[in-house]
Amino acid sequence: MTDALTELKQLPDIGGPAQPLLTVRGLTKHFPLKTGFLGRGAGVVQAVDDLNFDVIKGETLGIVGESGCGKSTTSRLVMALMAPTTGEVVFDGQVVGGRELPLKEYRRQVQMVFQDSYASLNPRLTIEESIGFAPEVHGLARKDARARARDLLAAVGLNPDQFARRYPHELSGGQRQRINIARALALRPRLVILDEPVSALDKSVEAQVLNLLQDLKAQFGLTYIFISHDLNVVQYMSDRVLVMYLGRVAEVGSVEAIYAAAAHPYTAALLASRPSMDPDRRRTEPPLVGDPPNPINPPSGCRFHTRCAFAEPVCSATVPLLHPAPAGQQAACLMVVPGSGHSQAPKVAA
Repeated sequence: MTDALTELKQLPDIGGPAQPLLTVRGLTKHFPLKTGFLGRGAGVVQAVDDLNFDVIKGETLGIVGESGCGKSTTSRLVMALMAPTTGEVVFDGQVVGGRELPLKEYRRQVQMVFQDSYASLNPRLTIEESIGFAPEVHGLARKDARARARDLLAAVGLNPDQFARRYPHELSGGQRQRINIARALALRPRLVILDEPVSALDKSVEAQVLNLLQDLKAQFGLTYIFISHDLNVVQYMSDRVLVMYLGRVAEVGSVEAIYAAAAHPYTAALLASRPSMDPDRRRTEPPLVGDPPNPINPPSGCRFHTRCAFAEPVCSATVPLLHPAPAGQQAACLMVVPGSGHSQAPKVAA
């Protein structure tokens, strides 16, 4: 192993008590809509609304939800690719973008792998140049940056002698995604955000890339945020799962708790929609019907109540907060809140 790759593996120890590497508090992103020649305001799209969660050092946090629920917007807010309307992101105790943690330093420690493997790469740069570009920007000598690039090519299962001088259009989708993973690791990050990293790949290639991500996590001591529509992939990759609906957190907890005993009706519907080869699990009716409400004018109270089979009048009048559920997770549903007024909520002891 060369010195460049040895240096790459000298990451902070993640032993000891579990503690947040990343903390998101009150994160909100509203996109204003303009209309007419003068561009007058016509409302706002509430893409993300008062989002709160932690990412523990060394874990993989999976984020799931329907299209339009705010997953990708959340990833871009965490990556600081766009400014939040309100709220803050705290990385290892320091506010991102503040005096203690400027964006350049933050982006050295947090990297991202996007869904579109081809659009993520500069078609005019060779693979070696693409991987080595960021280290050069951050002050590494060109010779050392190229050496690191070749080491990372080997780490992601590609022969440096065969791939270093190639261009993106000469590679398959799976090979390009391996290149993007190598490029994300070039700055020795502590947190990697994976936004639908395998959704565009064939199933056989998908399995190879997922196993590669698991191996790299163990090898380099990484922390992941893994975003996907595929609930089976999220179950395989994640330690904890965060379920989003219309810009808010519906449920969060360990993989075991959520997949075995989902507390939120939306989570249960998502899990029931998974395709299965088992005839006993096949359904004749969809577990969830209709489309999510318009994020310009979301429903009052619980945003899921317009599609929920257990909704009651109290659900449209009260905004549910995350509350402990029986299996140990937290769910934003009045059915788990004692004394909430929902008929299926636990009764308050006299």
